[in-house]
Amino acid sequence: MDSGGRENFGSRAAVIMAMAGSSIGLGNIWRFPYMAGEYGGAAFIVIYILCSFFLSLPIFFSEAVIGRRSRSNAIGAMKRLAPGSAWTVLGYLSVITPVIIVSYYSVVGGWSVDYLLKSFSLDFGQFVPTGPKVLLFNTVFLAVSAAIVALGVKGGIEKFSKFSIPLLFVLIVVILVYSVRMPGAGKGTEYLLRPDFSKVTPRTFAFALGQSFYSLSLGMGIIITYSSYVHKEENLMVSGVGTAVADLMFAILAGFAIMPAVFSAGIKPDAGPGLIFETLPFVFTRMGEASPLVGTAVAVMFFLTIIVAAMTSSISLLEVGVAYFVEEKKMKRPLACIVVFAIAWLLGLSSVFSQKAFGLTDAFSSNILLTVGALLVVLFVGWKMKKEDVRDEITDGGTRPGNGKLFPVVYFLIRYLAPVAVLVIFFSNFFL
Repeated sequence: MDSGGRENFGSRAAVIMAMAGSSIGLGNIWRFPYMAGEYGGAAFIVIYILCSFFLSLPIFFSEAVIGRRSRSNAIGAMKRLAPGSAWTVLGYLSVITPVIIVSYYSVVGGWSVDYLLKSFSLDFGQFVPTGPKVLLFNTVFLAVSAAIVALGVKGGIEKFSKFSIPLLFVLIVVILVYSVRMPGAGKGTEYLLRPDFSKVTPRTFAFALGQSFYSLSLGMGIIITYSSYVHKEENLMVSGVGTAVADLMFAILAGFAIMPAVFSAGIKPDAGPGLIFETLPFVFTRMGEASPLVGTAVAVMFFLTIIVAAMTSSISLLEVGVAYFVEEKKMKRPLACIVVFAIAWLLGLSSVFSQKAFGLTDAFSSNILLTVGALLVVLFVGWKMKKEDVRDEITDGGTRPGNGKLFPVVYFLIRYLAPVAVLVIFFSNFFL
């Protein structure tokens, strides 16, 4: 804890694991692979990597600066850094957005729990995205996530992240090794490696930027909140780059774990969310026909991977609201977790019982709330905060000369290019 009794992450590894956990989620597993193939394969991946480091990472740094400078939750941060100003809107938006997101994200987590149980018998049946059964598993998933958050920053989030992130990488590598050895898997590998420049259009850049943006959990208050738990002596730039590298590595590994199996089974690779819950179960069932033990083992590992990935993201989404209630409303952490759980659960009822509501909530969050939040963040850091205060955080009070040399570039990206990048994402959602 710091001098004020506030919890901190225990080490740099803990910081990177927790932040990587917030970033690594379902988007890495299903969205990245099919987008890469649809928008140019290897060409898309190169553009995606460049967007992550030169456009999305500066936004990450901006949120990190706000969080550690204020040592507070998202709303408290604005009260401390811009007291009495309209910038408190950014704080409230940063708290509301993740609660809305986790309300429907937990529904997908519930689907994953259901399919993990079905994996033991390889009897998946028809995918049913709504209804009472979905409510049950959604509740279980959300409750477990809230219970982890209730244990605290070090006792819950840090411990879970230290265990879950290495586990995720082990699981995805095991699946990858099996996947690339399947008959016809070479076409799936080629799908991700062979650049198809004929598919590179303005949409390619827009969607590559959007993928890197959402994958790093930008615009939803998570990085602000988690960075407020980072020690003052921690190197924000190293933590940010470490998070981006871990996120990129997992996305690429997931692509090479999933696409070879998809092509081997003769499945269309651009099936989106249905790729996981409607299509891949047939692959596992087919494996089970030849070898029940292998089919079951691969299916269990796959859906366990999805659950862990979804949960690392859901606990970070919940923590944003919990931090607000603990610090601003002086609630005990367990009570704050119950309150945020209840709000998210109630908001999620519409997504549990209506696919249309699920889609609308997802679109509203992704296309509007996240982009507006991220735009306000970079405008605040680039134009409202004093440049010397931003430099102080990036360079740890001038003690890191390497960061000091890079600061002019980082600050230029934050002040000028990042706002343009966010606006590109925003308008591409409606016009491309």
